[in-house]
Amino acid sequence: MTPRLPPSDAAAPDVRRRRCLRWLAAAPLATGPLAGVPARAAVKTSARIVIAGSGLGGIAVANRLARELDGARITIVDRKEEHNYQPGYTLVATGVWTADRVRGRNADYLPAGVEWVRDMVAAFDPVAKVVVTAAGQRIAYDFLVVATGLHLDYAQIEGMDVAAIGRQGLASVYPGPQAAQATWAAMQAFAATGGDAVMTLPATPLKCAGAPLKMTFMLRDRVREAGTLDRSRIVFHTALGNVFGVKVVNDNVVERWKALGVGVEYTHKLVAVDVGARRATFASPEGERSEVRYDFLHVVPPMRAPDAVKASELAWREGPFAAGGWLEVDKGTLQHRRFPEVFGIGDINGTPRGKTAATVKKSAPIVAHNLAAVLSGRAPDAIFDGYTSCPLIVREGSAMLIEFDYEGRLTPTLPGVDPLQESYLAWLMKHRMLKPAYVAVLKGRV
Repeated sequence: MTPRLPPSDAAAPDVRRRRCLRWLAAAPLATGPLAGVPARAAVKTSARIVIAGSGLGGIAVANRLARELDGARITIVDRKEEHNYQPGYTLVATGVWTADRVRGRNADYLPAGVEWVRDMVAAFDPVAKVVVTAAGQRIAYDFLVVATGLHLDYAQIEGMDVAAIGRQGLASVYPGPQAAQATWAAMQAFAATGGDAVMTLPATPLKCAGAPLKMTFMLRDRVREAGTLDRSRIVFHTALGNVFGVKVVNDNVVERWKALGVGVEYTHKLVAVDVGARRATFASPEGERSEVRYDFLHVVPPMRAPDAVKASELAWREGPFAAGGWLEVDKGTLQHRRFPEVFGIGDINGTPRGKTAATVKKSAPIVAHNLAAVLSGRAPDAIFDGYTSCPLIVREGSAMLIEFDYEGRLTPTLPGVDPLQESYLAWLMKHRMLKPAYVAVLKGRV
């Protein structure tokens, strides 16, 4: 399908806004019970349940288990005090939000009665059913939920300095609110003068695979707004043979970029950065290296499992997820394939797709339900289909709402909305609606 590219001065914005608000009112925003997961009375148990990680997945499951189990001893292990709304990072990095809008406190979301061990898990021993913290504390469990998130492996890029983000044209949206704010400063400086912008994508699985695309679309739009488009060149360097893993979305984005004058270089892996000289080095699959000078560089790091998971018996031993050390779970039940008392949720899972907040929204009820089933002596019977959602921003005020499953099939939930056409509705959801929905997921309400 050839994308429709509306003019920047499209008429009747108030009419479009009213129509979109009516769509939102009528749309099934999935705020009720998850289909296929029957409601059950609280299960009485004295089981010891440890949750490793206090991101969206860990806290969402903690809230659900606290409500669905009666008498369980639930412990959440994580040093982080601040809770960041990561889906908002791209809005901060492109000047739509300020950093304070993505910052919160974990203490505000943890359920009453849950023990919080303020330390990081340093090791997992699934044979002994024990987690070991960085301080050496050994915490025994009957059931374990691994919700550690992933590791941003900037160390794979020679010369990369996360502390330099925001200076010398260096940008990266992923590390946190401060880096996102610094990225916006770098984007503003580039837009003011124009020049050569280099956008990157690694070959590894990554969370929010749409973020590198959003940053590219928004950089181009900010340059247009600044009036420096004729003095600018934007090229997207991907280490893969595509820019997005779902073909129909990939083709749509590439066609849009062609119309917007954004170039694409395939099988170009970022391997080194000289921040002071503003030079990026790329490698081909054959090992050939090439240097590119830039005025703006957006670095998307390779991603892998944290060391505690990667070095443990919980990681995949073979297959496509072994290299990254991802958690070996059944992609449907999200139960560990070798340790039935272990479940995984969120970015850590070694599954074909699914490293977004929307993934956690649909899978948190499944993990809680299946854990309770196993605890009660039943087989896990709730199945996750790999649902992933990406509100793909194409310019301020317009986005595409991309939803798909493990098989890469588009699974739109809003009636009458074409996921491959940009709309104000999709923008409104990203900008206004998704954070309240995120908080509802965090509290185990949806």
